[in-house]
Amino acid sequence: MEDREPPVEGEMEHPDSFTAETFAAEALAADMDPWIIFDSRRTPRSEFDGWLESNRPSQVYRFGNEEVNVSPVGWIAVLGPNHCPSGGDVVGLQDSWERLLASSRPVNFQTVKELAMNHRILSGKWLMHLDAGFKLDRAWECVARATLDGKISMVKVSPYDPKGPGKQVICAYNQNFTDESEIMKLDSVIRATGIKCPLSYKPDVYTYLGIYRNNRWKLCPTIYESKFDLECVPRRSHIINKVTNLEVT
Repeated sequence: MEDREPPVEGEMEHPDSFTAETFAAEALAADMDPWIIFDSRRTPRSEFDGWLESNRPSQVYRFGNEEVNVSPVGWIAVLGPNHCPSGGDVVGLQDSWERLLASSRPVNFQTVKELAMNHRILSGKWLMHLDAGFKLDRAWECVARATLDGKISMVKVSPYDPKGPGKQVICAYNQNFTDESEIMKLDSVIRATGIKCPLSYKPDVYTYLGIYRNNRWKLCPTIYESKFDLECVPRRSHIINKVTNLEVT
């Protein structure tokens, strides 16, 4: 599941008047529509180049085209050879969330993290936002190939929406948002592919619970941000933990 909210804090560009519930509804709609998936665990590597060329994200339309019988597409995704679907208890997570909201306990990063750990919803993703076109397609190819090589568990990209804000989002996943070293390693893998745009990191538990921009609990929907320093020698990311406001790298 994924979200669509402004690059400042999470996903796609939208008016600030949009509520977290609006973003959550868009995310659910995308997840429910068919995905275009290259599963490297089952599909021969020799077919990858043709698949990539046929499914460039700047050319795949989010809402399809009824006139030529093209269906909507929620996401385009590549699953790595070691990809393992999350075995977490989403229903239990959402039940515990409702009980938390009905209690007098605060809703903050620590209480949400506690729910995530109790229900084994630990995956998360680095998000990158790029204008539709050549640069997006090139960035997608870079992370998709890294995933094919087993360096990333899974990546996905939003299809093109001609009526949308112009930017599309690429998501690169890791297994455990509570493991900071794992998150930093994934940032390094992404940067090694040549991607230099700002990144933001969001735990999947936030997505499942509808924690988006403009949410009622005033939680920032991402917990790390990464900016690539072109002037530093050697070049590297500067990563900020947005929960503590401390620099990590």
